[in-house]
Amino acid sequence: MRRGFAGLVFVSLALGQPADAQDLTRATPESVGLSSVKLNAATEALQGHITSGDIAGVVAAVATHGQLVYLKALGQRDLSAGDSMPPDAIFRLYSMTRPITSAAVMMLWEEGKFQLDDPIAQYLPPFANQRVFIDASNPDLTQTRPRRHDITVRHLLTHTSGLGSRSSPIYRAEQVRLRSISLTQMVENAARVPLFEDPGTRFRYGISTTILGRLVEVWSGQPFESFLAERLFQPLGMTDTVFWAEGERADRLTTVYRPDNERDGLSPYAIETVPFTERPMLIEGGVGLLSSVMDYLRFAQMFLNRGTLNDTRVLRAETVDLMTQNHVPDSALPLGNAGYMAASGWGLGFNVVLDPNGYSFPVGAGEYWWDGSSGTRFSIDPEHGLITVIMAAVSPSRGGGFRETFKHLVHDALQENP
Repeated sequence: MRRGFAGLVFVSLALGQPADAQDLTRATPESVGLSSVKLNAATEALQGHITSGDIAGVVAAVATHGQLVYLKALGQRDLSAGDSMPPDAIFRLYSMTRPITSAAVMMLWEEGKFQLDDPIAQYLPPFANQRVFIDASNPDLTQTRPRRHDITVRHLLTHTSGLGSRSSPIYRAEQVRLRSISLTQMVENAARVPLFEDPGTRFRYGISTTILGRLVEVWSGQPFESFLAERLFQPLGMTDTVFWAEGERADRLTTVYRPDNERDGLSPYAIETVPFTERPMLIEGGVGLLSSVMDYLRFAQMFLNRGTLNDTRVLRAETVDLMTQNHVPDSALPLGNAGYMAASGWGLGFNVVLDPNGYSFPVGAGEYWWDGSSGTRFSIDPEHGLITVIMAAVSPSRGGGFRETFKHLVHDALQENP
């Protein structure tokens, strides 16, 4: 199935900026060392992914040295409605929620509410006597042993807690994570099921960050969503970052699609049983947020600025430095056996590039980044002062490699002498 250029939105950075870009400094690509010709090639490549039926639409942004140089919205928000993709479209972040939750955690760490190596059972008693599966590859609730180490806050931030993925069969069978249960109930469920291994011994990507959301509530005395809104989203001007979309936000929420071989195209796909247009019981710090490209660009720019945005300090510079370095011990590396995970470490909330040569797409020295399971990705590259944010709504998230294509072409646009 092929689509033409219907629904393409071109956002000029010289005149007529959308409201959500007006509080950011804007520049022409050449003035900050990028080639507009090569950025146009990135736009054409993204349109090619739409025309080929890999994705229905996309919004992408590039900022360098604190200035917005690229913002494009292409394709359609919803194929059946025929809506063009707006620049302020709202997307399901899924795992791109995790860096936001981690930032909230570290704000409270700065206030002395906890220490990174505190046992979490000190604040969440259900974890006090959690056991460990004897065989993590074949977890059996009747085959367990005592835990050798306590889970610490640092373990949760680095996914070395021993907790598993929300999609693991044993968690599904035990209904550990449902959007129809409360965060407190999910914590109790997670503590009831044994760990997959002792804390600190292996990187296992999973529900650890959702447990951190509950800890934010304990440390701050506020509901998790209220803390994020008051302490992070409002100061950063992230007006479209929410846990559910109501009113006019619902009109901007993108429809998730997946490839449909029978139709030779894309079909709508409901990942969750509780839709993101309803308030869920589970306010989930791991995968629960919605956001827009420009909102997330603000969050990323705050990190590249080492904790500040528009004269508002959210985190100390030293805290940002701490968060964006690897914290996984050598004994638990590599994170994976192949691909970029074999060339990565994990900071306090981010994937951290350890070996740029191990990546199949270009990354800078010291870059940190992550993505989401329905087609989102961001990267923060201190070496080049570069931020990219790209969002589509597709599951599985690969979408014909549109995110990797975009990153290649943005790096191609970098000029040697800004």
